[in-house]
Amino acid sequence: MPFFLVLLTAILSHTAFKGTRVLVALDALALGANPALLGVLFALFAVLPVFLALPAGRFADRVGSRRPMLIGTAGLATGLVACYVLPGLPTLFVAVAAIGGCYVFYTVSIQMLVGSLGAAEGRTRRYGHFSLAIAATAMLGPVVAGLAIDGVGHRLAYLVLAALAAAAGLTVWHSGRHLPRPAPRPEPAGARKGRGLPSRPLLAVLLVSGIIETGMELFNFYVPIYGNSIGLSATRIGIVLGCFGGAMLLARSLIPVLTRRMREERLIAAGLTVGALVAVAFPFVETFALLCAMAVGFGLGLGWCTPLAMALTYNRAPEGRAGEAMGMRQIVNKSTEVMVPMVFGSIGAVFGVAPAFWLDAVMLAAGALIMRRSARGRPGA
Repeated sequence: MPFFLVLLTAILSHTAFKGTRVLVALDALALGANPALLGVLFALFAVLPVFLALPAGRFADRVGSRRPMLIGTAGLATGLVACYVLPGLPTLFVAVAAIGGCYVFYTVSIQMLVGSLGAAEGRTRRYGHFSLAIAATAMLGPVVAGLAIDGVGHRLAYLVLAALAAAAGLTVWHSGRHLPRPAPRPEPAGARKGRGLPSRPLLAVLLVSGIIETGMELFNFYVPIYGNSIGLSATRIGIVLGCFGGAMLLARSLIPVLTRRMREERLIAAGLTVGALVAVAFPFVETFALLCAMAVGFGLGLGWCTPLAMALTYNRAPEGRAGEAMGMRQIVNKSTEVMVPMVFGSIGAVFGVAPAFWLDAVMLAAGALIMRRSARGRPGA
């Protein structure tokens, strides 16, 4: 399966997935859901993946990427069609949980596939291009969903997004049949007993992946709250978040150049350090232009961290268990998506916005320290 087709399926499926989050939120509000109920609904996107990510990774290691990717796209399309056929809040709750549980199979397997295609020397570059495509869908998904809602209404919009998911699935069905299947490997006696215990280098990058995800989730969660508290309009809040997203795109486009000059661990450490400095200063800034500049700095810092962390996860996985390692990474990231709004929301409610940003800065700085130590322990560092 050519790499450009992998990127195409990622763009189609992830645009549908990102659009689903927007469509479900607006549809639920139109059906009378309050913010608390909406929070529970959104948590369901990540609850099942916490439990299914590791089995999904092991499944991908055993059968290859094609079948898990088909499960993910089929589950996404089916859930969207169900919302069209049986509109209402009960269907949304069931569909969202099912979509999240199925789509983690797609996420884990395509991340494994990107690492396995081509030579090892180009792995970081491929993950950079892949993350660039995923970042673009963060803008495409909401736009497609919004246009569909305004053009044909909430109910038919589900079919529009289902068509994108189905197109991704058909591409995988047709072109993915030529993907190589993993060769069966005999396992040493007692190996299965300790399968879930990652090595220290892999554990380090998994921990840092969670820190990166926490930083990005917290920024997206608190910027609207902070912007509203200082009197920014919804448009200006959106522009600040847009600056963050645009900076992430720029950072990911620079990965091939940056990795020729610096190792992945040191680049992640540098990005997390920049993010920590921005998080410390952010609550002191109330000027719109400066907030945009801070958002750009945060996006540039954390933007390249995610694809580099994916590449390191693949590189540090035991032979034949890259899918399992990607599953572990998804467990960390999805747990973050469930916990960050609840934990940091409680901190903000009691102590205000500033301590939440400062705690995030401490976590980002700790992640930078872990990566620096990891770089010193790597041969040739």
